[in-house]
Amino acid sequence: MGAVGQNDKKLPSRGARIGLAVLALATIASGCEQDGADVEPAGGQQPLQAPPARALDSYATKLRAAHAARVAAAKRWGLQRVPLTAPAPPERKPRITTRDGFEVDGHRRLALPPVFTTVPTKEKILFLTIDDGDEKDPALLRMMSELKIPYTAFLSDYLVKEDYGYFKKMQDRGVGLHNHTLHHPYLPALSRARQKREICGMQKVIEKHYGRRPALFRPPYGNYDKNTLRAAKACGITHVPLWNEEVFVDRWEYREWDRSLHPGDIVLSHFRGRDDWKGTMPDMVRRFLDKVTAEGYAVARLEDYL
Repeated sequence: MGAVGQNDKKLPSRGARIGLAVLALATIASGCEQDGADVEPAGGQQPLQAPPARALDSYATKLRAAHAARVAAAKRWGLQRVPLTAPAPPERKPRITTRDGFEVDGHRRLALPPVFTTVPTKEKILFLTIDDGDEKDPALLRMMSELKIPYTAFLSDYLVKEDYGYFKKMQDRGVGLHNHTLHHPYLPALSRARQKREICGMQKVIEKHYGRRPALFRPPYGNYDKNTLRAAKACGITHVPLWNEEVFVDRWEYREWDRSLHPGDIVLSHFRGRDDWKGTMPDMVRRFLDKVTAEGYAVARLEDYL
């Protein structure tokens, strides 16, 4: 195959009391998610004083405070709605396979990394990924930290080397930094050896500046061939996530015919600013979050599912 391209009335028992306390906590948390208002005890009631109940009461207080901060951040950054919180990652990771039509010859036989655009899940979650590293906007770091939105970066050294420190701040905020080659070439046009230099070279750069070699690789332009995946595997790559939608400052683009979001979709954007877009990185994130939140999706961390 050639190159693949993309663009209960009695007094309850102690155990039951604890169970009721847990149920009350769930109700409190639910109320927080609805309107952000504090939930006070009903008339005549006093806060439970048993140790488990006190712990739950403290946890509920923390939940309310966290939600209030999220509400404030959403307002500060001009969002139409408060972003939804993603569920906890699954204890058993989903099985990731190559999307039909994205295989190369010998893909299974050679145990090459899977190439995929969606993570198998029934949860209404999406994954935001941002490519290359050209624009280094401090406002993006503040916005994503305050809103607590996870995302994954795929970096190219020829752009990142202007300010490795910017992406170290990103990493310190929990963002995964992954491989997008040294110079962002059209890989199928290169020999296997040159492709390996591009991929393994970027592995070394990321390890040197950020302490670890990444396991994820995204080929520039979404274009690859058998040599690309063989080189990526040799360089320590385990997964090749592409994307199902791309978001810009002023529009969305879709891979699927229905032009819709789907559970587990990977969304692509780029580190760009006013030199390339009619807006900023926060403008792009605002467009992204307003749409996904309105459609009932939360943003999850890609690495937690792989």
